[in-house]
Amino acid sequence: MSLHPTLQPYADAWTHSVEAIAELVQPLAEAEWNRRTPCPGWSVRDVVSHVIGLDCEMLGDPRPIHSLPRDLFHVTNEHQRYMEMQVDVRRHHTAPEMTSELEYVIIRRNRQLRNESRDPGTQVRGPFGSELTLEESMRRHAFDVWVHEQDLRTALGRPGSLDSPGALVARDVLLGELPRVVAEDAQAPRSSAIVFDVHGPVEFLRTIRVDIQGRGTLETAPALGPAATLTLDWETYVRLACGRVTPESVSDRLKTEGDPELTAAILRNFTVTQ
Repeated sequence: MSLHPTLQPYADAWTHSVEAIAELVQPLAEAEWNRRTPCPGWSVRDVVSHVIGLDCEMLGDPRPIHSLPRDLFHVTNEHQRYMEMQVDVRRHHTAPEMTSELEYVIIRRNRQLRNESRDPGTQVRGPFGSELTLEESMRRHAFDVWVHEQDLRTALGRPGSLDSPGALVARDVLLGELPRVVAEDAQAPRSSAIVFDVHGPVEFLRTIRVDIQGRGTLETAPALGPAATLTLDWETYVRLACGRVTPESVSDRLKTEGDPELTAAILRNFTVTQ
């Protein structure tokens, strides 16, 4: 393997998730591809189309030339229009077409990863023609594919992989967003601490400290007398952070202590993916 050791965990996470997706959808009857998923506006077919499209972009394939219909209610901004292109172009593909294309793109991506010798800091193409490092690109990709594996598992009633390599990547990605959520979006008081206590297949206790300038930092040390504490299970944490559920719909799986206005503001701004 020529893959840089820093990149290996992201390659492993992607491999685990995409193979799980292939296994989940291989036996599906045609009608099951139309099942709704927790991803707003997307069916099982749409989520798999999106995963295929993501990997095609990682391969550097040209984007499809395609006009989106005007009646896609879930497409409300340019980011969603960009993502919808790879989905809508496959909306009339049959189950065998979908599984064949998924299998082919997995083979191509595995070959690409076997031959990947670039440094993690290499600049690569991102969405909208943006540039980001190869490491960040692979990290985001592993996160996305794991989240969509969870969407499919929910839609098909096949829970699992909540502690897989992709889940650990997701934990780190989502924790990286917490200081902004708490300090900037929820406007937590300066010189305060907010504790997140997450249990389940992936467990962690983290504190967001907001300094006198209003900047948030992520710490592993527990806080004494925090302004607020949020206690919830890992699956609920993921579904909230990825916009799959509302705080109201999972209130029975969520315990909050401390300033009720602050906890409400944090939960209102908890979604960090589009």
